[in-house]
Amino acid sequence: MTVPTGRRERKKAATRQKIADAALRLFLERGYEAVGIRDVAAEADVAVTTLFSHFASKEALVFEQDEDFEQRLTRAVTGRAPDEPLIPALRREVLALVRHCTADSAAPVWHMIDTSPALREYEESMRLRHAESLAVALAADPGLPQTTTACRALARFVIDAYALAREAEEPEAAVDEIFRMIEAAWEVA
Repeated sequence: MTVPTGRRERKKAATRQKIADAALRLFLERGYEAVGIRDVAAEADVAVTTLFSHFASKEALVFEQDEDFEQRLTRAVTGRAPDEPLIPALRREVLALVRHCTADSAAPVWHMIDTSPALREYEESMRLRHAESLAVALAADPGLPQTTTACRALARFVIDAYALAREAEEPEAAVDEIFRMIEAAWEVA
């Protein structure tokens, strides 16, 4: 996550984190469906309007690192060294995200997500948005002479690799297996 530099930015980040922590605590204690926005605002000791200035929806409270994950994926493309191959850079970032999301501490959160239709739907829309952002970064890279379709397909494969590996029995082995296929397909394209 990007560290805010100014006092105001640090205060906003701290408030955002306080709200996200309160929401997650309540969701895990009482169940996602049983907790309302007002409950979260009261627990975080902020106004409902303050909560909504940081999070667009109740679902966004669960996926509070959404923007950070999206930026990390696009930076894997835009921030890599000029001589660094694309697919290994993407694989490294996806592996880091998978490790984060498969840590023991994440299991209760994923159970909550898997049992909530609203959260599953939000996660799917989030993954599509991440794929589009990644496709834009790929298409903008002058060193990648690929079509827009190829860039969009690669982006979808990468995002699906994350989702499939997160759910696999052996997540890291799944990342390796999936990225071997992605690399082979990218070379053909």
